Amino acid sequence: MAYRWKNTLNAEDVTPYSAYLNRRQVMSGLAAGAIAGALPAGVRAQDGLDPNTWEEITSYNNYYEFGTGKDDPARYAHRLTIDPWTVQIDGLVDKPGDYSFADIMSQMTVEERIYRFRCVEAWSMVIPWNGFELADLLDWVGVQPLAKYVAFQTALRPDEMPGLSRPVLDWPYVEGLRLDEAMHPLTMMATGIYGRDIPKQNGAPMRLVVPWKYGFKSIKSVVRITLTDQEPPASWNVANPREYGFYSNVNPNVDHPRWSQATERRIGGGLFAKRQPTLMFNGYEDEVAHLYEGMDLSEFI
Repeated sequence: MAYRWKNTLNAEDVTPYSAYLNRRQVMSGLAAGAIAGALPAGVRAQDGLDPNTWEEITSYNNYYEFGTGKDDPARYAHRLTIDPWTVQIDGLVDKPGDYSFADIMSQMTVEERIYRFRCVEAWSMVIPWNGFELADLLDWVGVQPLAKYVAFQTALRPDEMPGLSRPVLDWPYVEGLRLDEAMHPLTMMATGIYGRDIPKQNGAPMRLVVPWKYGFKSIKSVVRITLTDQEPPASWNVANPREYGFYSNVNPNVDHPRWSQATERRIGGGLFAKRQPTLMFNGYEDEVAHLYEGMDLSEFI
């Protein structure tokens, strides 16, 4: 039987935003204890896993549609129009259609989860996301038996996204998951951070979060979700398959061709912050390793 991770938090467990900004409060209060208890054991065991500040989370971003600099998204993403917002859901589903963001949110139960979120440049953050399980959305539209993968597409707005003028990737940005990965309860569609609406530079109004994979898999500002029986393209995998695999699971035992991925440094700790060992599957090995039983994870990167 597949592992089913359960979030046991409820509204009474949520730490107030003001308390989040004080790291000592967030780790010492009862609510913080409840939240820490929801983290996987491998993540809980590490030091310094209090959530990053709002400023750190919203000012240091990868969102190449707004520029390749880490501060470009915060500088330019205000141009993005997110109301109204429509998500096309199609392919092997029972109820294909164009769904407004409001319609989707009216059907979903929003929860808070704190995930360690990691990118390939050997840095990481701990982010308190608000959102809902992707599985709930897929159940709502009805997944047909032949579906094996879920494809995603980001908004393509040249008038609002100055980075699209540069051929960094073959736009629009696309990503994909195997269906069992998409249906895993750790996989969520995030709509907020710290209980507030997700900022545009972080992927407003709705983005994917897959916490055991490198950050580029968690596609931002989703406008299309397609159920398919074929492995879908993924932008970085298409651009450079030698360096970026379709799965892109966090694996400290497999180096990127240009750098080691065995250690990482937390954002917010300064240039000389102590590096710490990178955990297999980003600390979620107990929850997700069964998805890859029998696979050579040095080959299927």
